[in-house]
Amino acid sequence: MITSDIIIKILEINKVKELFGIPGNQILPLYDSLRKSKIKHILTRHEQAAVHAADGYARSSGKFGTCISTAGPGAMNLVMGVATAFKDSVPLLIITGDNDYPINYNNFQSIKVNDVFKSITIKSFYPKDGETAIKNLEEAIQMLNYGPSGPVHINFPKNVLSEDITYNLTEISPNYSLENIEVVKKRLENSERPLILAGGGVVWSNCEKELEEFITKNNIPLVTTFHGKGVVSEFNPINLGIVGIRGTDISEYALLNSDLILSLGCRLSERTIGNIVDLNDFKSKLISINTNESHLDGLSMRISVKEFLSKLEDDNFEKSDAWIDEIYTNNQKLIIDGVDDDSLPLRPPFIINKILENRNCATIISDAGSHTTWTFLLTKNSEPRKLLFSGGFGPMGYGVPAGIGASIANPEDKIFVINGDGDFQMNLQELSTIKENNLNICIFILNNSQLGIIKQWEKINDIPPYQVDLNFNPDFVKLGESYNIKSFKVINKEELDYVLGYVNSFKGPCIVEVLTREEDIPLPSKLF
Repeated sequence: MITSDIIIKILEINKVKELFGIPGNQILPLYDSLRKSKIKHILTRHEQAAVHAADGYARSSGKFGTCISTAGPGAMNLVMGVATAFKDSVPLLIITGDNDYPINYNNFQSIKVNDVFKSITIKSFYPKDGETAIKNLEEAIQMLNYGPSGPVHINFPKNVLSEDITYNLTEISPNYSLENIEVVKKRLENSERPLILAGGGVVWSNCEKELEEFITKNNIPLVTTFHGKGVVSEFNPINLGIVGIRGTDISEYALLNSDLILSLGCRLSERTIGNIVDLNDFKSKLISINTNESHLDGLSMRISVKEFLSKLEDDNFEKSDAWIDEIYTNNQKLIIDGVDDDSLPLRPPFIINKILENRNCATIISDAGSHTTWTFLLTKNSEPRKLLFSGGFGPMGYGVPAGIGASIANPEDKIFVINGDGDFQMNLQELSTIKENNLNICIFILNNSQLGIIKQWEKINDIPPYQVDLNFNPDFVKLGESYNIKSFKVINKEELDYVLGYVNSFKGPCIVEVLTREEDIPLPSKLF
C-alpha cells in the first residue's frame, strides 16, 4: 500500500469526515487516495480560506479541522490562517505537499516550508520516507486528540506520498500526568473564596456539561476568557461573565478577591489578566490545568480539563452562598449607547443588537474590526460554540471562510456572519464555495465605506485620516446576485426587520448589506 493510501485510512479511522483545500501538483498522490475515500473534500477558492474554514469547523464542532494545500505558493497562502489558529490554540491538521525529497531549493516552487511553519504550529514535521510519514501522522493525531492544543503541520514530499510501504498502525492514546492531584484537591477543600477561570480548553475537551455539573454541585462561581465564553450558559448567575479587558465588573471583583483561581484550559494572555496589578499574588492563588506546558503556571497539572474533572467526581468541595452573594453586591449593568437608536444612517450597535435579537439560535461568526466589539459585548449564549471569532490574531477576512467551516460541521444550523465592508472583500471569492455547497449562511455586511477601527486609532494617535476610506466598494447586492445568491440592501429599521424575518425562514446562502454610519467603539482604557 502506498503512503498516501495509509494516510487517508488513518484519517478515516480518526473520524475525519470533511476537509478543506485546493489541489496542486505536489499533493496529487494524496488527492488520488482521497478521491477513493469516504472523506468529503470542500474545494475553496483560496488556501487562506481553506485553513480559516478548517478553523471554523474545529471551533464549531469541538473536533480538529483538516486542510490541504500543495507546495510553495499553496503552502504560503496557509500561513495567515495557521497563525490565527495557533494564537487561539485551535487544533488543526495542516497538510502540505512538496517537491520530491531530497529537495533542491533552487527548483521551481521549492522553499523551506517547515522553517516558516515552525513558529506558528505546535509541531511541524518533514518526513523523508513513507514509514516516518505515518509515524509523524500518528504523533500529530495524538496531539490533536489529547493536546497540547493547536495546529500541527506535516509537509509530505511527493515521492514519499507515492512510496510503497508496509506499516502496522499503532494505537493512539493520551499521555497525561496526575502529579499534584491530591495537592489540588486539598487546596480546593480549604478554599473559602474559590473561582473557576474557564478557557477554550474546556471546549476542546468537550466537557461543558461536566464543568457545569461541577460548579453547580460545589457552588463555585465561574468567569471565562474570550474563548471560554458560553461554556456555561451566560444566563446562569453562577457564570459571572468574561474577565479581562472586556470583562464585567463582577468578574473582575471575583478575580481580585478570590483566594484560589482554578484555571481550566486557559492561555493567560494580557486580554485576560492585563488588569492584574499584583501578578505575584495572582500566581500564588493559581492552579493551572492544561495540556500545553507553555500555558501552565503556578501549581499545575498537564492533563485535559475533561480528565481532570473526572478525577473530582467523587469529591465534595461545596461552598456557602456567602462568596457569591458578596460578588453580586458589586454588580453593575452594562449599558451600551445606541442599541435603541434607529436614526439614519443606522448605528452599528443598533444593527448588531437587532441581528442578535433575531438570531433564533444561529451561530454568530464575527470578523475583525469595530463590529466585533459590539457583537462581543451584546452577545449572550446559553451554550458553547455559538460565537466564533479570532481573538488572539484578529485577521480581516476570517468570517466568511470560518462560516463555511461552521456550516459544514453543522449543516442544519443557521450561520450568521457579521463583518464590515473591508473584511468581506478579503475573502469574497468564497461566495463560490458557499453557493456550490448551498450552505445555510447569511452574511451581514456593515457598510460604512471605510476601515473604521483603523480610522479611530489614527484619531487617538493624532494622525489625520489616511488610507482608510473605501471609496470604490462594489455593489454588494449585484455581487451576490452574480453568484446566484439571494441578496438585500438595507437602509432603515423597517427594511432590517423585514430582512431578518425573511432570512430566518430561508434555508440557503444570502447576503444582507446594511448601510451604517461611522461610529467609534468603546476601546478598553488598558490599551491606551
